[in-house]
Amino acid sequence: MPTLFALDENVKTKLSQFCHVPVRKAENIVTLYDVPNIWHIPLLLRDQKAHEAILKELNLASVARKPDLGEWTARTKICDVLHDTVKIAMVGKYTGLSDSYLSVLKALLHASVACHRKLIVEWVAAGDLEDSTAKEAPDVYKAAWELLKGADGILVPGGFGDRGVQGKIFAAKYARENKVPFLGICLGMQIAVIEFARSVLGLCDANSTEFDPETSNPCVIFMPEGSKTHMGGTMRLGSRRTYFKVTDCKSAKLYGNASYVDERHRHRYEVNPDMVSQLENAGLSFVGRDESGRRMEIVELPSHPYFVGVQFHPEFKSWPGKPSALFLGLIAASCGHLETMVKYGHPSSLLTNGNGLSNGKATVKVHHQNGNTIKSSNGSLNVVYSNGNGNGVHYY
Repeated sequence: MPTLFALDENVKTKLSQFCHVPVRKAENIVTLYDVPNIWHIPLLLRDQKAHEAILKELNLASVARKPDLGEWTARTKICDVLHDTVKIAMVGKYTGLSDSYLSVLKALLHASVACHRKLIVEWVAAGDLEDSTAKEAPDVYKAAWELLKGADGILVPGGFGDRGVQGKIFAAKYARENKVPFLGICLGMQIAVIEFARSVLGLCDANSTEFDPETSNPCVIFMPEGSKTHMGGTMRLGSRRTYFKVTDCKSAKLYGNASYVDERHRHRYEVNPDMVSQLENAGLSFVGRDESGRRMEIVELPSHPYFVGVQFHPEFKSWPGKPSALFLGLIAASCGHLETMVKYGHPSSLLTNGNGLSNGKATVKVHHQNGNTIKSSNGSLNVVYSNGNGNGVHYY
């Protein structure tokens, strides 16, 4: 049970009497009191021998082993002393309910901790970056652009529908032109391609057929094998293999010079293969493709410090102690350590004292379309926010 401090034995005994837990099993009552960060919880469970109680109840005590939590313990201890920050602007349209991006947030956290940086996420509503907002709510427009320009890196996550698309295009353009580290995921990759076609190739009406079915320059098209009449079960889902067609690229190096990677997908639209040659001749590089070579999976801008877009969702395979390679790249580039990390390997041996990794506390600012900004009071991820409109913003 959660509390501010560990329970005394007499309290446990009372709880066992009134909660249908026999007195002889009072050791099954575990205290999960408040801790600096959530990664302390497994250590609390271990210290109170919760694993032994579970194994005993399941008659598995004979196969019990001592928990191997050395790396986890080191990571947890380091988390409490992170001071240097990295600020990432998350440009999306669901910022009023940021649980929509929880997997992305966790992946950012895993990567920032691996680079020993305290994560600051600036939530920027994509619509707030658009010209229409400048006319209707200039203060909101100004605040959104200040957040974007003040970030060390920019991330455009996945999404559906045309709301906020122009704002995401503006964010990708700002990142490209100002050499700000950028990662586009799924729709974020498609946005980067559309922006490049418009700004560099001069194709002003370049678009996705999802947003403009009649565009004369369809950079992004519906999957050939998909159905536009049946929405259920028509997405390209699950783990798919991506082959690196350019081995000397940032993405391949971040994946350990692998020849291919398996990542999870969730999309209906993709880059138009008929426009790839035109885009690559202008400077883009589609470094990762599927087995057919016609489905674009990873795009990079070689002349940029870190400008990467992926059709898949790398955040789905990120976990503590093993952060996503591309999220690591974004954070490392945002900290100015990408070249060192790519050259020598994992950042934990380069940017730290070698004591392991940690899941640091993050200061999270939430910028909503109504212009309100909410900041955590204690810098912890274990808080619940409210934007005043009844929408809870949760971090665990």
